[in-house]
Amino acid sequence: MGLTNEERKFVVQFRVEKAKNTCSEVAILIDNKLWHTAANRLYYACYYVVSALLIQNGIEAQTHHGIINQMGLRFVKTGLISLENGDLYKRLFELRQKGDYDDWVVVKESDIVPLLEPAENFIKTIEQLIFKTIEQ
Repeated sequence: MGLTNEERKFVVQFRVEKAKNTCSEVAILIDNKLWHTAANRLYYACYYVVSALLIQNGIEAQTHHGIINQMGLRFVKTGLISLENGDLYKRLFELRQKGDYDDWVVVKESDIVPLLEPAENFIKTIEQLIFKTIEQ
């Protein structure tokens, strides 16, 4: 990724804000019982902040699986991100995949509501890691 330091900083900040904004949309979707869309937005909120973390650290990944793998290798295995958060991110990806592409999967309230707070905490944790990295 041929970004200057200034461009990298801008993209990282943009994606962190996009993650927070996308996560805030989920409450509206929950209120309206739009479970499939809520699953999609929860995953993407976390995706945006993880992609920001990778960009901040100069790590390239071309696919969603690539991002999951790079996060696991570079941050979960090293202990910078907890195993629980790594598992949460994979779980959100799988739920989004099933909800978006599997005709026979029905995403329910019980699939989404318990994931909202952990996803919000995930975003805060990754954001703190990003800005800790920037300060160093």
